[in-house]
Amino acid sequence: MNKTIFEALNWASSFLEDNGREGNAARLLLQHILQTNYSGLMMKMHDPITEQQHEQLEQFLDAHSKGRPVQYITGVEEFYGRTFEVDESVLIPRPETEELIVGTMERMNTLFHKNDLTLVDIGTGSGAIAITMKKECPQLTVTATDLSAVALKTAQKNAANLQADITFLEGDLTAPIAQKKWDVVLSNPPYIALADLPTMSDVVVAHEPHSALFAEEEGLILYRKLAEQLPALMNKPGLIGLEIGYTQGQAVARYFQKHFPQAEVSVVKDINGKDRMVFCEISE
Repeated sequence: MNKTIFEALNWASSFLEDNGREGNAARLLLQHILQTNYSGLMMKMHDPITEQQHEQLEQFLDAHSKGRPVQYITGVEEFYGRTFEVDESVLIPRPETEELIVGTMERMNTLFHKNDLTLVDIGTGSGAIAITMKKECPQLTVTATDLSAVALKTAQKNAANLQADITFLEGDLTAPIAQKKWDVVLSNPPYIALADLPTMSDVVVAHEPHSALFAEEEGLILYRKLAEQLPALMNKPGLIGLEIGYTQGQAVARYFQKHFPQAEVSVVKDINGKDRMVFCEISE
């Protein structure tokens, strides 16, 4: 075999497209095998690919063609410019969640008159939200919770890799954090209605943890519970930021307006123009 990287990439892209997958995934898999980034790959295009590298590429392509997400094959995903380890115990971080980070930091700057804030990320998964907030705002005291002990291990590993000082607590929703009050609460809870399962991609349904994807009450149960439980746990001023499904904005906003009648509750669209976040700003 005397294939170049360029030839291997073309072959791999065609293989994936023939099997109903995105051809671009071949580039990500090849970058991982060659331990390089996009520009590094471009510079290697005319280099030969070794037999061992080609065998690994074939194994990866076979796994992805059968539905395993690229991120679980490579074991990593980029989020807010940092590399997070991911496996089947956690949801793969999405680009939309980066917008929750941006929106939170903007509102923190206008709402609070101090820097030493306490923040909790409820249902942290890979730790992407909690770790990113700590790295972007080092003065924060950050806690992260999850119902899954296995997910917490992944999050702890990411925090260690990225040198983020975070307290991790195991438990359901507000149960692990009910002993104190908080300045900022963030959450990207499971929000897909069980009825939507048949219409979803097999890549997601067969591999990502259902406990991190699906929720009862048409996907709204955890927002309702958070709206009921958080009033007793928030400092004034305070900020709550939630990622939501694009059809859930008005329902989630109603929950929080009901339980925080004095707060400013807003539904915010993502870069694609879909409702993606609800913010609840509690004034002094």
